[in-house]
Amino acid sequence: MTTRAQDMRIGIVGLGLIGGSFARAYRAAGATVFAYDTSADTMDAARIETIAGELDERTIPECDLIVLAAYPGACTAWLEEHAELLGSCSDPAAGTGPVVIDTAGVKTAVCERAFELARDHSFAFVGAHPMAGTENSGFAFARADLFCGAPMVLTPPPVDDISRLTLLDRVNTLLVPLRFGTFSVTTPEAHDAVIAFTSQLAHVVSNAYVKSPTAQVHHGFSAGSYRDLTRVAHLNPSMWAELMCDDAKNLSQEITWLIDALSAYRDALDAGDRDRLRMLLAEGDRIKRSLDDANERAS
Repeated sequence: MTTRAQDMRIGIVGLGLIGGSFARAYRAAGATVFAYDTSADTMDAARIETIAGELDERTIPECDLIVLAAYPGACTAWLEEHAELLGSCSDPAAGTGPVVIDTAGVKTAVCERAFELARDHSFAFVGAHPMAGTENSGFAFARADLFCGAPMVLTPPPVDDISRLTLLDRVNTLLVPLRFGTFSVTTPEAHDAVIAFTSQLAHVVSNAYVKSPTAQVHHGFSAGSYRDLTRVAHLNPSMWAELMCDDAKNLSQEITWLIDALSAYRDALDAGDRDRLRMLLAEGDRIKRSLDDANERAS
């Protein structure tokens, strides 16, 4: 298998912020990059300095790695369309043919179908979620250094231990040029349960927070707290609606727990119960300090 970035041939499906950053990172490392995007303007912009050509039936078999960086539904649709071709040029047991990963923010909705297609057509697929991004979207905001030091979560298929380790080793080697900071391995279901809290809930809270009538008159009265809490209120509604609906059960549960917690603060305020409010605030402070300490120990 190719190990030098200069010898790698990479395929990218979707040249938004994430796919575009994959493309730019691999190109900066010296790899040859092919891509497909539904926007002709985006493809024209990428051809200027990033991609060598289009990812199509001719170039797919040449790739060492194919990155599906589209919405979840589009990822599975692309795999369904190209599964036979991928299988015809692959031998997972021998470690040949393209390794396919996706970058969707939910894993169960993509991996369930992708694992089935990979098994039936004999090509290599691993679910992946790079934990990096910005509040901006689109190829114009893509950066070659977006993933430097960032965590990467991998969700391999349910195969035997040796096959799984071999596949993960291939993926880790192919991702070296992007300089991820850490790698975690889990199941699609476990990933989605946690990501509902760490990512989706944060976007819901931020997006709902700016709907307060007071947001219209906050200028001159806000600083770091406001900026921190509202940063991800600016989002891609179509993408996030799809991600959240694909993880609806987990996200709904997280929202329910948050509503219960907020109700306790409101009840204390309505009752004028300063001691109760102080206890609630102290509890949250204690939990956050404990989480920070645990994170420091882990690092």
